[in-house]
Amino acid sequence: MRQAKVYYQDDLAGVLIETDDGEYEFTYDKEYVRNFPDRFLTFTMPVSEKKYRSNRLFSFFEGLIPEGWLLEIASKNWKINRNDRMGLLLACCRNCIGAVSVVPIEEER
Repeated sequence: MRQAKVYYQDDLAGVLIETDDGEYEFTYDKEYVRNFPDRFLTFTMPVSEKKYRSNRLFSFFEGLIPEGWLLEIASKNWKINRNDRMGLLLACCRNCIGAVSVVPIEEER
């Protein structure tokens, strides 16, 4: 299971999880819901206490992943398969252009 903290500017917006079954879950942080009820990441996932689920990486997060020649460079440098969308998101999206950043949560061994 891979996980990431998702930040909107400097505020923890929520947690993105790729389950062992290959499904995805995003949950807004409770404090974020309380403090920023109108500051959603995307129209398709308004700020809510509910857990968003999908069998594919949410399109908003897909849009953060590089494309074209930049994807090719990222894939080769980090040795990540182009189809490993969560892996690419975790490797490439810590310092995105814009307000959102994705920071991997390291698994305890």
